[in-house]
Amino acid sequence: MRVILKTEVKGLGRVGDVKDVADGYARNYLLPKGLAIEATGAELRQLAQERDAEKAKKDRTHGDAEALAKRIAEITLVFKLKAGDQGKTFGSVTAKEVAEALTNEAKTEIDRTKVVLHEPLKSLGVHTVEIRLLPDVRANVTVAIEPA
Repeated sequence: MRVILKTEVKGLGRVGDVKDVADGYARNYLLPKGLAIEATGAELRQLAQERDAEKAKKDRTHGDAEALAKRIAEITLVFKLKAGDQGKTFGSVTAKEVAEALTNEAKTEIDRTKVVLHEPLKSLGVHTVEIRLLPDVRANVTVAIEPA
């Protein structure tokens, strides 16, 4: 019997997989527990529509992220901090501050977890900070730290 899995079943497959299983296994285990549904023509068409809709949404999200990456690449964020004689600042610029400033400049919500900053910026000058919008879409924003 052909079934469409509704949940991940160990040793069988993932959600949305169409599998051929023994009739008894389907009738006595998968179907009663709600782990799968019988793969009829209507169910297969609905599954194909859902996959197409999911792919279209993913493509749209990816395109939006690439457009945002281009906008972010053109932005320069300027922070003014008190500084000593050797260019060392009294304070630092953190990922949270970069995310907040970028949110204001880009007019789009940028979460601080998307800002790749291993340690806060503590020196005057121009720095490049990476922003991970999606796993495969990244942008670099220029951060200038000037004395106050």
